[in-house]
Amino acid sequence: MINIKDKTGCCGCSACFNICPKNAIIMKPDNEGFLYPDIQEELCVNCGLCEKVCPIQNPMQEIQKEQTAYLFQNSNDRVREESTSGGAFTAIGEYVLNRGGVVVGAAYDEEFRIIHSIAESTFELRKFRNSKYAQSNMQDIYRQIRKLLDSGRFVCFSGTPCQVEGLLSFLRKKYDNLLCVDIVCHAVPSPKLWEKYLQYQSSKVKDATNILFRDKKPYGYKYSSMSIYKGNDVIYRNGVESDKMLRAFFSEIADRPSCYDCKFKKRYRESDITIWDCFEVYRFSQKLDDDKGTTRVLIHSESGRKVMDEVLKDNISLQVSADALCVGVKEMVFSVKKNPKRDAFFADMDKLETTEFFNKYFPDDGIMYLKKTARRILIITGLYSFAKKLKQKMKRR
Repeated sequence: MINIKDKTGCCGCSACFNICPKNAIIMKPDNEGFLYPDIQEELCVNCGLCEKVCPIQNPMQEIQKEQTAYLFQNSNDRVREESTSGGAFTAIGEYVLNRGGVVVGAAYDEEFRIIHSIAESTFELRKFRNSKYAQSNMQDIYRQIRKLLDSGRFVCFSGTPCQVEGLLSFLRKKYDNLLCVDIVCHAVPSPKLWEKYLQYQSSKVKDATNILFRDKKPYGYKYSSMSIYKGNDVIYRNGVESDKMLRAFFSEIADRPSCYDCKFKKRYRESDITIWDCFEVYRFSQKLDDDKGTTRVLIHSESGRKVMDEVLKDNISLQVSADALCVGVKEMVFSVKKNPKRDAFFADMDKLETTEFFNKYFPDDGIMYLKKTARRILIITGLYSFAKKLKQKMKRR
């Protein structure tokens, strides 16, 4: 049976839970809110399947392969506006749905908890748009995917690299009707932190119809905001320097332990397609630099190439070299560094009242207001894009 002695040795993909023939494994949250397998020993028959499908205990060797790369912008302006970057995943999902397939990705449930679910229509596909900066609950999604694949359905699965490798380990055989799309993942914060944030915003969330981590309104792609919507009306909006959840995300203070030593950070991946942001689109094309969002698309397989060949026909794209696409993308190959305040942060999450907790670690102080004011001034004067470009150039040096 699987035994997690060190929490860096479990990414929470839930492959072990899904594979167990006796339902002897329950995914339980620890004190930090991350899910780990809990073995019901009275049900376990020691078949060893849980150990065999663990993508950390049985790592897939990175193999250099031919890659094809594009910059992508969805030709539907509304789709691109609602998407995190350029709307590439929606276009891929529509391709699969139009051929009788299904799409699997991270979405909200009725309580705004983040789960993996299935879409069978273009209307349902909308629930996967925009980033969700907390680890999703996979539930029994791998089992559902296997049933769909065995029935002959075309399935597109999207997730973090560990979730993709967890699925492939669980399936234990290749399916020609499976397309895997992974994202370049920064790290996954705790679902417990997300629940704490929802409590903090409870007066607004109770009437909310959607929450966007990366809302491009009203300042554009380069300065997206956390927004809470009731219908078409925004009832809360704050940027990366002032929103509590975004500040937690970018401070590396609440990530899963395995994220600080991620085994899935690599350029040559097991997915068919990798997608991620392209804020520096101006390095490749001035024409595409419209501040509405651009996706980097890196293709690893012939299956991925065939799908993208069709998807590109109806959208805006620019082929670039794979090497150029990956230059400077640290998140692809390097793990985040653990914030030294992390242990105290999680201890206080249980001890402190919600508002007191967030104000202790992310106070609305003079520094925060200065950053917020400076960014707003740069945006209003039209200098924000210039400042971002200058900052990126200095980083590359």
